[in-house]
Amino acid sequence: MNSNNSTNKITDVAAGVIEHPDGRVLLAERPAGKPWAGYWEFPGGKIEPGEDVRAALKRELHEELGIELDAADPWLTQVYAYPEKTVRLHFLRVHRWHGEPHGREGQRLSWEDPAAVAVAPLLPANDQIMRSLRLPALYAITQAGKLGVAAFLPRLAAALERGVRLVQVRERELPGESLESFAREVVTLAHAHGARVLINSDAALAQRVGADGVHLKAAQLMSLTAAPETGLWAASCHNAGELARAAALNADFVALSPVLPTASHPGQPGIGWEKFGELIRDYPLPVYALGGMKPEMLATARQHGAHGVSLLSGIW
Repeated sequence: MNSNNSTNKITDVAAGVIEHPDGRVLLAERPAGKPWAGYWEFPGGKIEPGEDVRAALKRELHEELGIELDAADPWLTQVYAYPEKTVRLHFLRVHRWHGEPHGREGQRLSWEDPAAVAVAPLLPANDQIMRSLRLPALYAITQAGKLGVAAFLPRLAAALERGVRLVQVRERELPGESLESFAREVVTLAHAHGARVLINSDAALAQRVGADGVHLKAAQLMSLTAAPETGLWAASCHNAGELARAAALNADFVALSPVLPTASHPGQPGIGWEKFGELIRDYPLPVYALGGMKPEMLATARQHGAHGVSLLSGIW
């Protein structure tokens, strides 16, 4: 989030992340005669007074691309200050539409892999959006303490073969030496499949084993005075205050829990999907739903604004 020009009136904009089934997203080049002409952006435009985000995006996609919006989920909302104005970008992930996108204003279009964008330059506000789109839909948490290291590692290998690309090592029952050895094995396996690994709560261990970053507990998050100097970093959140702190420190993503009841916390009902959606409405960071999750709940999670789901027992 950028607010270096916060005195400007904020203009609300609906932006569509139009997702091809192969993972690419549609970018449009700003046409000649408009500010930032020649820069690439996600399609969309200004929200008119009294118009909601979805209606605005539906109108803009028809006007700009000649397509009709069928289904889209709320995602991130970010404020960015350009020299000429400050915009609040409401991103929706568009996963169903009809019609063939074409530049009705003479603009060029391009389907791009978020991990290897070939067109340039991007509008500055979109750099962080591309980083967020590189995060996978599933965030898997290890369970070696419950299953045993020898039994767990083949399950991890199988999950990586199935496409898991983000793993958190969270093993409270393994002693230090065993934990470090286990974490090294997880990193080796994951990296061989192009997956990334975060270590729960211990940045020093993450560095020693060659992990990609750290996942902080909520108490650690709330004690921070600055973002940790690590690669990827995330945090566990359970309420609005913790979510606000993670956003202020610009975490790469958060996990919000518990959404549903879990076996590990019997008697706790979870916040439920409605409260989950309320807590992350207009939130700037990707959020994984955690607590009682299964892979088949991904669509429900995204309908409520989540980036994806985080899984413990539901993935292994």
